[in-house]
Amino acid sequence: MQRGETAPSALRTRVYVDGYNFYYGCLKGTCYKWLDLYQLFSQQVIPSVLVHRAGVPCRCELLPEAIQYFTARIIETAAKAADSVSSQARYHSALRKLHDGRIRIVEGYYSLTKVRMPRIDEACPGRWPRDCDRVAVWKLEEKQSDVSLALHAYHDAVSNHIDQAIVVSNDTDLMPALRMIRAHTEVVVGLVIPTLDRQRSPNADLAAHCHWVRRHLTVEELAASQLPRVVHGGKRPTIKPDSWHAHPELFREALQLATAVRGSRSAAFQWFDAPSPHFGGQTPISVMTTEAGLRRVIAYMRRWTADRTRC
Repeated sequence: MQRGETAPSALRTRVYVDGYNFYYGCLKGTCYKWLDLYQLFSQQVIPSVLVHRAGVPCRCELLPEAIQYFTARIIETAAKAADSVSSQARYHSALRKLHDGRIRIVEGYYSLTKVRMPRIDEACPGRWPRDCDRVAVWKLEEKQSDVSLALHAYHDAVSNHIDQAIVVSNDTDLMPALRMIRAHTEVVVGLVIPTLDRQRSPNADLAAHCHWVRRHLTVEELAASQLPRVVHGGKRPTIKPDSWHAHPELFREALQLATAVRGSRSAAFQWFDAPSPHFGGQTPISVMTTEAGLRRVIAYMRRWTADRTRC
């Protein structure tokens, strides 16, 4: 810093993550669900944004419980996979263990009710809902998460607990809260759209009430922000679910082969995690992040098993 220059001021910052919006915008169908939210925002997103307040460049100072993660526990009867409930529980446990005091998980709940709703008339798709037959359906709704996010952000702002609120969502229901923060405080409001490679445009009503907008995240940022496969702490370690690895069916096949060869699941993962000359010094687990890599590892293990059988 040259003489006469003013040191950048620090903005006390919290990040408010809409878990439902984030999952369906960035994570559904990917192998990046085992996501380290603290690392993503502290190491990837926040350093990429240049923030000014009153014309002065500012740096961000993450507060305790800097990541406020608003989510809801999955209902088993409506879960899309047999391990959805346990996998989500593992993920929340891993976040709490690794980032105690830095991440706060705020849970709402899911409501599953029977309702009657108009059915689309396939013979006349343009027919108005009021003119269509009504059928009984299950209605699954996440409750309280968006309201909790809005209240927490607004409370922190008006209570002078923060200088910057970063909202991670594209949900228009949050617009009134952002508008009120701007109207009643001097807090800098940032918006991160949870989407990959600009697949969704920022909602204009949300963006209008923000000082800055990060329009998308990248696959590279998610890949660089993964939790360790095993998170230690408590009575037992928390382990990444098998179904959350890339191409889970192929991953299970590779794990079964390695377990048969090495004698146990833990020994199989020890081999996965060790650099191997057969893969140019890379660890098998790093090779297995793509379909081609998984097939390469599987083919190697099959050849190795066949050679040993012939011997």
